[in-house]
Amino acid sequence: MIEILGYIGALFIGLVLGLIGGGGSILTVPILVYALTLNPVIATAYSLFVVGTTSLVGAIKNMMKGMVDFKTAIIFAIPAFIAVYFTRAFLIPAIPENLFVVGDFMVTKNLAIMLFFAVIMLLASVSMIRNTKKKTAATTVITYNYPLIIVEGLVVGVITGIVGAGGGFLIIPALVLLAKLPMKKAVATSLLIIAIKSLIGFIGDVQNLDIDWMFLLSFTAISVVGIFIGIWLNKFIDGKKLKSAFGWFVLLMGVYIIYKELAL
Repeated sequence: MIEILGYIGALFIGLVLGLIGGGGSILTVPILVYALTLNPVIATAYSLFVVGTTSLVGAIKNMMKGMVDFKTAIIFAIPAFIAVYFTRAFLIPAIPENLFVVGDFMVTKNLAIMLFFAVIMLLASVSMIRNTKKKTAATTVITYNYPLIIVEGLVVGVITGIVGAGGGFLIIPALVLLAKLPMKKAVATSLLIIAIKSLIGFIGDVQNLDIDWMFLLSFTAISVVGIFIGIWLNKFIDGKKLKSAFGWFVLLMGVYIIYKELAL
């Protein structure tokens, strides 16, 4: 029964991505860990593949509409995918299984990953609940703050590598503020960046982990189906109104993860 719920969760991930254009990937790790009982390290690795593939579907759709700024995507993606690859290939395997002891409580690698992930969920939920979008005119000349874009790309890459989530809530504001992209172009371009860095980050795991390809491909396929359903439903439902409500759901999930992981 729980396994069935996990696959329904895969459909829900794609559905949310199709409806609101982002955010659904933040649920991938909790579904893999709690519904399908995967180890957090494996779950974050699988999440990179799921997030990368589903984002690529959305990116291709946006490319066909001419909404992707390829120069900005390349400038941001290069430091991001370098950071995420090295995080998955070397940093995660180097972290010891037992980190430190607080009283009688052992802080393990898996616990630290899930708590860090919960913090990222809380930050993402605040971004979705506030839903404040700065309007940038489509005619604005695109300028690049190269040092900050590179730093932001490295930071997002490391975070993506640790938690396996796309990081769109960090990338989109950076593209609007640092590259002066209009919001719609920033959202479209972020999907390409997420796809590139997530899939390259997953390559770092292939050399360290035994991948259950049958499960991973079937889970991802269900998520992609969900995207197309979400895109179709988006014609009848206002995704912007759903985004704030979904933000509250992500907030509750983040709090739940912290409680579940720390409950003695």
